[in-house]
Amino acid sequence: MPLYQVKKQLVSQVKPSSFKNEKELQKLFEANLEELLGVRFVASEFTTGDRQRGRIDSLGIDQDGTPVIVEYKKSSKDNVINQGLFYLDWLVDHKGDFALAAQGELGNDIEIDWSSPRLIVVAENFSEYDKYAVNRIGANIQLWTYRRYGDDFLFLESIFAATNQKPVKKDKTSETEIEQDGEQIEDVVYTLDDHLQGKPNDAKILFEGIRERIFALNTDGDIIEKPNKIYISYKHGKNFCELQIQSNSLKM
Repeated sequence: MPLYQVKKQLVSQVKPSSFKNEKELQKLFEANLEELLGVRFVASEFTTGDRQRGRIDSLGIDQDGTPVIVEYKKSSKDNVINQGLFYLDWLVDHKGDFALAAQGELGNDIEIDWSSPRLIVVAENFSEYDKYAVNRIGANIQLWTYRRYGDDFLFLESIFAATNQKPVKKDKTSETEIEQDGEQIEDVVYTLDDHLQGKPNDAKILFEGIRERIFALNTDGDIIEKPNKIYISYKHGKNFCELQIQSNSLKM
């Protein structure tokens, strides 16, 4: 995709450039993780221990409190998806380790939502096989491609986003609580029905109208809707809208 700079009605093309290596790419993202992906930084090169050896490029937590793994590749490689899934499985099995790291970086009052941890993979390109594979896997994976132009311009594009959550009713028999270091970590998935239940028809109609307009902003289908405990978030990379359905109005 060519990029042009306009100065005083004169147009000049900005030549594509590249990062020297993956580390340079990683450092730029980690320094601007919240601005680029809506993710607060937790840790870099996070080790997964002796049993499942590896190093997670970046650990973070998004605006909804969801744990996030970010993996970077200067160019697409065959193992990038599998490597990310390996780390995602590790994260789910080591919630206490993540909680300690998040509290150490962001404070003890940080709230963590374990309903659907995310994997974000950033690469210069992906193959059609990669996109097909993540669509079939069913995990909460996002693929982002980047283009660098000169020293001052960075273009990001979301080419795949999925949040395949299995709704779980929030009652005593369906909530899963994991005890770690004396703390209980709840694993609850919220649904649209949770937010619409008991609300008047006028509020429901208003919500559906706004929801339809939100999804119409991007016809590629990569706007993510996530019901949370208090509100419903809509994100494209990061949250751009949050809706709270109240008894006689909507808070946006």
